Amino acid sequence: MSLAFIFPGQGSQAVGMGKALAEASPAARAVFAEADEALGQALSKLMWEGPEADLTLTENAQPALMAVSLAVMRVLEAEHGIKLQDTAKFVAGHSLGEYSALAAAGTFSLADAARLLKVRGRAMQMATPVGTGAMAALLGLDFPDAAAVAEAAAQNEICQAANDNAPGQVVVSGHKAAVERAVALAKEKGAKRAVMLQVSAPFHCALMQPAAEAMAAALANTPMRPPTVPVISNVLAGPLSDPAEIRKALVAQVTGTVRWREGMGYMAGKGVKVFCESGAGKVLSGLVKRTAPEAQGLAMGTPDDIAQGVSQLKQG
Repeated sequence: MSLAFIFPGQGSQAVGMGKALAEASPAARAVFAEADEALGQALSKLMWEGPEADLTLTENAQPALMAVSLAVMRVLEAEHGIKLQDTAKFVAGHSLGEYSALAAAGTFSLADAARLLKVRGRAMQMATPVGTGAMAALLGLDFPDAAAVAEAAAQNEICQAANDNAPGQVVVSGHKAAVERAVALAKEKGAKRAVMLQVSAPFHCALMQPAAEAMAAALANTPMRPPTVPVISNVLAGPLSDPAEIRKALVAQVTGTVRWREGMGYMAGKGVKVFCESGAGKVLSGLVKRTAPEAQGLAMGTPDDIAQGVSQLKQG
């Protein structure tokens, strides 16, 4: 059975995530302790006790989500004998989840991934003054139509297609007024729904250029190894294994489109039949049927999820 591990992005965080895993597994507890030590903060306490407003801050949410994803992978290996390099054809992660995928595949250490995501989250938050940017979901338009709407709405401001999540589910990002114009225009063009999103900054558009520069500097100083399995790049929607190319892609990802639909299609086209979402929430496994209709999605974020998922994997 051909499978890939996929790792969630921002928006999947919730107070309490990873707590049951830590209570049930020494391997998971070690991951959370390692992340806390790397950052010099009680990140795990914030994850398990809140407050939600602090957990939702980009600089906390990003390393926290990575820690849960890596805890799941450690549990799978330590307690169920499932090693990434022996079982997976590919790994991929949505936006910050690409760092989780790379850490799982051994390109970064867990500590370096946590530090990089802290820098990334803070830099993305600080890239634009609060209130100047926005994001919106355009539902019912395919990517070329959504991208054309964004271009038409820009009117000398920034408005870009930021996330191509699934057929008929595209997120646009940019200056607030331009994104509001895109919402109105999308409805005229036949979108089923077009709604502003509650986000703290306009991710994956040109307004994030200061954050891209911060990540270029941070990544240049971080040791990287070739991943043990190919990583599907968000911006290329195809596999990367060379650390120099991975660095370039991670910098480009800050201002570029997350081509999730195409990346999933690539993996499905290479024979992947099962996508195991490792970490908090079930957003990505929920998209599997829309992005890769012949494949199955398994969400593994709690001890019960993992037990059920492992049972299904072993049954084939």
